[in-house]
Amino acid sequence: MNFLANNDSALFTDYLPNNPIEPYFRSYWMSMTDRYTKFQIATWGSLIIHELVYFGACAPGFLAQFLPFMNHFKIQKDKPETFEKQWKCFKLLMFNHFVIQLPLICGTYAFTQMFGIPYDYDSMPHWYVIAYQVLGCAVIEDTWHYFLHRLMHDKRYYKYVHKVHHNFQAPFGMTAEYAHPIETVVLGMGFFIGILTFCTHVVLLWAWVTVRLLETIDVHSGYNVPYINPFHLVPFYAGAKFHDFHHMNFTGNYSSTFYYWDKIFGTDQQFNKYVAEKEKANLNKSE
Repeated sequence: MNFLANNDSALFTDYLPNNPIEPYFRSYWMSMTDRYTKFQIATWGSLIIHELVYFGACAPGFLAQFLPFMNHFKIQKDKPETFEKQWKCFKLLMFNHFVIQLPLICGTYAFTQMFGIPYDYDSMPHWYVIAYQVLGCAVIEDTWHYFLHRLMHDKRYYKYVHKVHHNFQAPFGMTAEYAHPIETVVLGMGFFIGILTFCTHVVLLWAWVTVRLLETIDVHSGYNVPYINPFHLVPFYAGAKFHDFHHMNFTGNYSSTFYYWDKIFGTDQQFNKYVAEKEKANLNKSE
């Protein structure tokens, strides 16, 4: 299970910078583990992290609709957000978060006990090990998501489950987890497969859920702001334009984070044609 062990390598670590927040993080982490039980940390801590990151990441996109200059970065400019759509989305989110996801989160403590996952600070891997573990989780989740997501678009099943997520043809941040409960569980399994594979400390649960939420809210945001978005530094990152087309077109672009599975199986051809036609139209317009 421990595929990325916390072993020091002088040749490797000598070239890596120190973590500048390590002294502060160590103090807060040790205070948390002294004050709260493992069950409280694994369950309520995970829930709090999830809700804070989710709605915190949604906030910039929500505020962007009130800033006229942000319309330049909006992908589907002819489909503005409305309060009715946001309220409809929020109500299902609350059901999914507290009726579907919370019971799954409650199993986190049992998982850590079953596999002997440590909570103490001294057992925590170095930051670069956690970074590699998160990347591994992302690759596994993206693979799971591509094939299961593509299956959900099969016309025999689509109208029963995945159609709920496609209620929003022009997505916004909160729609990232707007889904049928069955989809929440099935596609969510890809998240946990990475944890089962790489988890060597409970901190990975929080690091991975933070990165995954930031990524999925970014691709559902409806805005493409490439110059200040650090995700665009990640090789093969698909981004908001890639996934926004999936909502607009309903087919193709099935990956969650990266685009290579769509490239390998040719399910990005409609997107590539759309981009080429749009670039040609813009070029003709400027002449």
